[in-house]
Amino acid sequence: MRIVCLLVFVLPTLNVALPATKSLRENLHRLSTVVSQIAARTSGAIECDVCKAAVLLIKPLVGLPNVEDEVAKIISDACTDLKIEDKTVCDGIANEFRPEVFGVLLDRYVTADEVCGAIFGDSCADPYNPYDNWTIPIPPNKPPRRPPAPPKAGSPIMKIIQLSDTHHDFAYEEGRDTDCGEPLCCRTSDKWVGKLGAGKWGDYKCDPPVQTLENMYEYISKNIDFDAIYWTGDVPPHNVWDQPRAEQLDVIDNVTRLMFKYFPDKIVYPALGNHDSAPVNSFPPPFVTGNDSEAWLYDTLSENWSKDWLPASTVDTIRYGGFYSTNVSKYFRIISLNMNYCNNENFWLYINTTDPAGQLEWLTKQLLEAEAAHQKVHIIGHIPPQSGDCLLPWSQAYYSIVNRFEGTISGQFFGHTHVTSVSVFYDEKEASVPTNVAYIGPSVTTYSDLNPAFRVYTVDGSYPNSSFAVLDYADYIMNLTEANLNGVPNWQKEYSARSAYDMKWLFPSDWNDFINRCKANSTLVGIYDKYYHHSHVMEPCDASCAQSHICSMEHARSHQPCKMPSGEMPSGVQSKAKKLC
Repeated sequence: MRIVCLLVFVLPTLNVALPATKSLRENLHRLSTVVSQIAARTSGAIECDVCKAAVLLIKPLVGLPNVEDEVAKIISDACTDLKIEDKTVCDGIANEFRPEVFGVLLDRYVTADEVCGAIFGDSCADPYNPYDNWTIPIPPNKPPRRPPAPPKAGSPIMKIIQLSDTHHDFAYEEGRDTDCGEPLCCRTSDKWVGKLGAGKWGDYKCDPPVQTLENMYEYISKNIDFDAIYWTGDVPPHNVWDQPRAEQLDVIDNVTRLMFKYFPDKIVYPALGNHDSAPVNSFPPPFVTGNDSEAWLYDTLSENWSKDWLPASTVDTIRYGGFYSTNVSKYFRIISLNMNYCNNENFWLYINTTDPAGQLEWLTKQLLEAEAAHQKVHIIGHIPPQSGDCLLPWSQAYYSIVNRFEGTISGQFFGHTHVTSVSVFYDEKEASVPTNVAYIGPSVTTYSDLNPAFRVYTVDGSYPNSSFAVLDYADYIMNLTEANLNGVPNWQKEYSARSAYDMKWLFPSDWNDFINRCKANSTLVGIYDKYYHHSHVMEPCDASCAQSHICSMEHARSHQPCKMPSGEMPSGVQSKAKKLC
């Protein structure tokens, strides 16, 4: 549920515009009653109605003096009174999101349909919005299609590690309460319950301790021969109600130093996650300046990333918008996208959603350069473009770009959902022809109900005519239950895709064939579902589950008939997990 988001973004419209305190509190009480019904019934229709009713009162609020403190108090009081969260979390959320709420609301008056349709989806509102109807010019003269060919026997290969969604928690402590009543537990501030509490190496309800992260790094450094790391975002833990900017930078800096410690001779290619800012999901586009801008984060990352990993040529675009392109060699380029510019919970985008930061136009130019130089490209990012969290116009434009440059883009790598999956792109004119594949890698965090995991890709590296296509991948997991019982983690290979799914290669045509086999074979879908959940399945994959998997594999655009899980809420496994905005 997005009740806290509703309070943060909408409840301010009920305050201060009313002259009398009594009248104000009466209106707040009426809204509180309805929001209580929402919390009890989890009805999207009720949420939508409340959202629209509240937004209609926004205009009198805008520009009033001394409004922010009063609004923050009312948000916190309502959140606490409705028992949505405890007072500590409610106070934190109200204050963390205050600059974003007022930065967006004071910049542009948005309609009820615009706000509520964006928050709750097409079933709530589907307005005509000129800011949403945009496209990116697609260069003509697409080269003839040349599907990747299998490498010759003995050809060189590359090994690439994907680390995603570490969310490690420096405040994690063994023996602390795992059910503390807040969105994230197992922390030093929670009640001590001893053996009944958090395990040494983590808990399925919490983010992992730093020692688990270090143990994984040590295992990788000693046991896996690899060439590079794709680090696809989300470093801080899920205590989103208490994450000031300085703390976010400390967490990111600490993990960066751990990377240097365990992988001193390897290049890491990072991408930004939605949890890497403060508050979560808040990534103002470059036209937002001053204290509200994202310079505090981008400037720091440009310094950290360019010390040993990235060339100086990447600094300008990182500082501008948190994205970059870098030539690995004459034949190979990596492009890291800031997928927070497609995030429908990044409220700054509601001011103007049209190609934020000009990133997709920039991407097109980078791909044109790569095409002219006969380079292959890997794209890395955090939020998958097919996720329900990605704005539809952005996702559609990205889909068209990928199809235009299908001969140049040889791999796409994302994270965010915590589970593992793939999505296949199909030709926009010949819908049956698969053109590309997006890989969504596993999370290191156990939040929620997942074993910690990382992935190793095997990539064609046969210069000079390499396709740089993914030939196989293997996921590695640590069985958390066993680690806590035995006192020692045991990282092990969970599966390889080609072997587990009986695939010849992992080219787009092979994944298309896999999808068709899944449609006729429920056992195969069950195997996919097991690894989707990092081998920590609580329920069998029934017909609905199978259909959801098949549908999400076939649709690489967001907001299609079936939707990939939104961030950190994969179907089934995390249905009981609390999610804040």
